[in-house]
Amino acid sequence: MLNTRFWSKAGFWIVLFFVVRLYGITLPPLEVAHNWRQTTVTMVARNFMETDAHIFYPRIDFAGDKSGITGMEFPLLNYLIYLVSLVFGYDHWYGRLINLVVSSLGTWYFYLLVKKYFHRRVAFPATLILLSSLWFAYSRKIMPDTFSISLILMGIYAGSNYLDRNASWRTLAGSFILLMLGTLSKLPSTCLIGVFLPLLMSRQTELKRRIVVVVIISLAMFPSVIWYFIWVPHLVETYGFWHFFMGKSMAQGLSEIIQLWEPSLKNFYEHSLKFMGFGVFLTGLFFAFRRKEWKIVWVFMVVFIPFLIILLKAGQTFAHHSYYMLPFLPVMALVAGYALSLIGKQWITTLLLAGIVMEGLLNQMHDFRVKDKEMPVVALESVLDRVSTSSDLILINSGDYPTPMYFAHRKGWISSNEHISGEGYREELISKGLKYIVILKRTFGSDISLPEEIVFTDENYTIYRVGTH
Repeated sequence: MLNTRFWSKAGFWIVLFFVVRLYGITLPPLEVAHNWRQTTVTMVARNFMETDAHIFYPRIDFAGDKSGITGMEFPLLNYLIYLVSLVFGYDHWYGRLINLVVSSLGTWYFYLLVKKYFHRRVAFPATLILLSSLWFAYSRKIMPDTFSISLILMGIYAGSNYLDRNASWRTLAGSFILLMLGTLSKLPSTCLIGVFLPLLMSRQTELKRRIVVVVIISLAMFPSVIWYFIWVPHLVETYGFWHFFMGKSMAQGLSEIIQLWEPSLKNFYEHSLKFMGFGVFLTGLFFAFRRKEWKIVWVFMVVFIPFLIILLKAGQTFAHHSYYMLPFLPVMALVAGYALSLIGKQWITTLLLAGIVMEGLLNQMHDFRVKDKEMPVVALESVLDRVSTSSDLILINSGDYPTPMYFAHRKGWISSNEHISGEGYREELISKGLKYIVILKRTFGSDISLPEEIVFTDENYTIYRVGTH
C-alpha cells in the first residue's frame, strides 16, 4: 500500500497501535464510555482472588446481603485477571493489558484472513481501518467484547487452514478451542462464525473435511448454549440476583429501534468507523453488489443477518451502547478496505486511508484519560477504612452504576437519591444488615441530606452510619 519499507507492513501498524494504547494502561476504569461494564469484570476477578476461585460461580459486589453469585458472561477474561493476580498480586489494569494483547493478535489474524481470501490490497487498508475504528478504544478496556471477537477470528483462521490447506488435526483442535472460548466469552460475537458458510460451500474442499468442520463448529458452540440458556438462569434462580441482559422479543426490539432510529443509526455512521470510514464502507458495499463480487457480498450477508437478530434482541439497549457494533466491525472494515483497493491512484488511496484513520483516532482520544472530578472515587476504600470494616454492608447513591462499589471494595446496594431518601427503604436495608450509606456529591450521584449520623464528609462524599438514631 505504501512504498516505505516499514509502513507497508500490517504487522508494523499493529505493533505501533499496541504501543500507543499502552498510554494510560494503568488508569482506573473510570472512562466515560462504559466504566460500569469494566468494573463488573474487575469485581468478579477480585472476588475470584479473595472469596472463591470457582469459575462457574462469578460474584459481583452490589447484590446487597446476597452472596453476589449471579448469571453473566462466561468469566474467562475475569479468570485470566485472577490467574495473573496470583503471580503479581491483584490489580485491575491486568485486564486492560490482557485484552490489548489478545485483541492485537486478533487484528493480525483478521489481516491474514482477508489477505488469504481476497488480496493484500484489501487486507492492508482493512486492517488499518479496523485498528482505528471503535476497536481502538475498546480493545484496551476491561471488557470481553474485542477479546471474544479476536479469539473467534483466530479460530476461523485455524479452521480455514484445515479446510483449504489440509492442515493437521492439531490445527483443527486449536480452532475448536478458540471458537469455544470466543463464543463463551461474549455470545453476540458468534455472528462472525457465519464466515465459515461460504468456505463450507466451496466444492474445491473435499466433503469429508467440510463435514468435520461443521461438527467442530457445532461442538464449539454447544458449551455456550449450556452456559447462557441453562446455567445462567440456574444461577439467577438459585442465588436470587438478576444481572445479565439476555435480550427481549424481536418485535419489541424492532419497535424500540424504530423509536430510537437516530441514535441507532449513529452507531453505524458515527461511532463505528466515523463519517469518512462509513462513507467508504457504503461505497464498497455498492460496488461489491454492482460488480458481483460474491465473496464480499457473502461475507457481508452471513454476518449481517445474525448481527441484525442481535440488534433486534437488544432493542433500545443497542441504541444507547455503541459496543454492540463491535462484532460487525471486521466486516465493515473488510468492505471499506475493498472499496479503497478499487482506486487506481495510489496517492488518493493513501490520502483517504490516512483521513479515515485520523478521524477514527481523534474521535476516541477522550477515552484515554479520566476526568479530574472522577478521581476521588478511587480513594473511597481508604476513606471507608477509617470508619468501617471491609465486611460492613454499604449503600451508595450511584443509581444503576456499580462503579463506585468496586472502588469502595465493599459489598452492598446501589440506588438512587429518591429511594435512599425514603425512610422505609433505609429501614428495610438496615434489617438486612446495612451499616453505612455513601452519598456521592460530584460524580455518579448528587448530594442529599439524611437524618443519620455523619461519620465523614468532604467535597466529594458524605458517609452516614445508620441505625443509630
